[in-house]
Amino acid sequence: MDDDRVEGSMKKMKGSLKEGVGKAVGDSKLQTEGKMDKAEGKIQNAVGGIKDTLRGNREP
Repeated sequence: MDDDRVEGSMKKMKGSLKEGVGKAVGDSKLQTEGKMDKAEGKIQNAVGGIKDTLRGNREP
């Protein structure tokens, strides 16, 4: 599995957590940061998936 997929998944989880905390405490800035982190994580995860596909799912 590509490192981008792992990092992307972590960013998505971090973003979900930040968004939830922001929503719970009424902090719209934190909530927005969480949404941005989630989107960035999704993109990074997708890039990692493409890299995996291009490599034929083989590890070096």
